[in-house]
Amino acid sequence: MADAGERTDTSTDIDADERNHRLERGQTAVVAASDSSDRSKDKTGDQKTLRRLAQNREAARKSRLRKRLKLTQLEQELQRARQQGIFISSTGDQSHTISANGAKSFDIEYGRWLEEHNRQFDEIFKIKGVAAKADVFHILSGMWKTPAERCFMWLGGFRPSEILKLLSNQLEPLTEQQVMGLCDLQQSSQQAEDALSQGMEALQQSLAETLAGSLGPQDPQGTWRIHGPDGHGHGQTRDARKVPSPDNLRQQTLQQMHQRLTTRQSARAVLTIHDYFSRLRALSSLWLARPESSNQIN
Repeated sequence: MADAGERTDTSTDIDADERNHRLERGQTAVVAASDSSDRSKDKTGDQKTLRRLAQNREAARKSRLRKRLKLTQLEQELQRARQQGIFISSTGDQSHTISANGAKSFDIEYGRWLEEHNRQFDEIFKIKGVAAKADVFHILSGMWKTPAERCFMWLGGFRPSEILKLLSNQLEPLTEQQVMGLCDLQQSSQQAEDALSQGMEALQQSLAETLAGSLGPQDPQGTWRIHGPDGHGHGQTRDARKVPSPDNLRQQTLQQMHQRLTTRQSARAVLTIHDYFSRLRALSSLWLARPESSNQIN
């Protein structure tokens, strides 16, 4: 009986162990299936992301191709317009086609001319900035300009708000939206000009006080001695370079002005600005060439 009891206990333990082992295998299988499902979901998500990125790249590639094709078509149309304008100018049966192609050619050339002029304007501002770092007084005094230009000069150049005021009367007809945009730009330019002027006046006042305080006694030759190494004014001169550049305001104003105008209006604005400064230079030439008798007081 004891042996039977022992065998019964042993078989019971074996059955329990086997059930536990099966249960563990089942749990492991469930966990493995869950991990496999998660990995499958992650893999599916990654595939969707990769597919979306590939679609975006393909769309960008097609967009670039369309733009390149459009540019090529414009180039070809311009070339054909030039050829037809030269070849058919002696005949009168296709005048409408010539006129249309000529107008399109003119618009394209106009736009290119304007872009080239703006690039040159930006280059001038860049070179002027380098010159200001080398000799700020030379730039602020406008030594390279004619006397009449210096008379109307503001901090080494033109006042953006004055140029906008000039153009508003020369670019008609303007839409109501354009008029409002130019007025807002003129007001913001005026505010920026006032801030720059105040900063420059404060710098000039500080420089004058520094120089006045550094003057020593007058020597027998009648010259003033300046105390301190290299003079105290050099630090203030270096501070002049920290003042925001008025040319940045001029450049930004011109860029924003072009954004509010059509291509032809922008080109007209460029010509008007050029004509304005040409008239100032002509005025200087007339003034310098005036007869000597006009300088004498009767």
